[in-house]
Amino acid sequence: MARILLVEDDPSLGFLLQDSLETAGYQVTLCPDGEAGLSALAQETFDLCVLDVMLPKRDGFSVAAEIRQRNLPVPFMFLTAKALKADRLQGFELGADDYLTKPFGLEELVYRVKAILRRTAPASNVTPPEPVKTAPADVISFGTSSLEFKNLLLHVGGQTHTLTDREAELLRLFAQHPHQLLRREEILQRLWQDDGYFVGRSLDVFISRLRKYLQPDSSVKITTVHGRGYKLEVAE
Repeated sequence: MARILLVEDDPSLGFLLQDSLETAGYQVTLCPDGEAGLSALAQETFDLCVLDVMLPKRDGFSVAAEIRQRNLPVPFMFLTAKALKADRLQGFELGADDYLTKPFGLEELVYRVKAILRRTAPASNVTPPEPVKTAPADVISFGTSSLEFKNLLLHVGGQTHTLTDREAELLRLFAQHPHQLLRREEILQRLWQDDGYFVGRSLDVFISRLRKYLQPDSSVKITTVHGRGYKLEVAE
């Protein structure tokens, strides 16, 4: 049973959302403000965070930024009445897996939650592409760096970074296809099942983060093929 942290300050809406998600088979912890949500994250492990943006004490964007700062490997989505393009971009730049604008149907929320959990859950009966170099502990090596995919750990330049699920999935995809052009739409469909504008901006953010992590390894570089996609270049 997947565990969901729901942070919503409207008592009536919070009750409805919690009831709908629990009816769909999830275990839900409801918090009324951002500080309570962060406290719950410090004490328990969740499979997904559903964050309202307009929250007392700490807003949803602030909570998401704290999740990133703490390197917590938990996906999150936003619920908000703020439909401006700038707000949506801010949400995706923080690494959100989805952004649902109020008003919305309860069935749509449950569907989007299922989609996120399906993407971020470990694959059980799907055989992934054969890695280029693998070690027994599910380690993928490229250049002088290595990715422990199951543990979400990237080792590069004597440092270890804890990745999010999406960062690890994206890096694994590159590492399994070195020197190959991966088209933007292919990446978006494989990892997000969506190639829309806002999700595309989210991909740009993840690419930027991976480049920053890999910077100490001069033998590895993610290059942009303008108008087409990206390549992971690995020096021989």
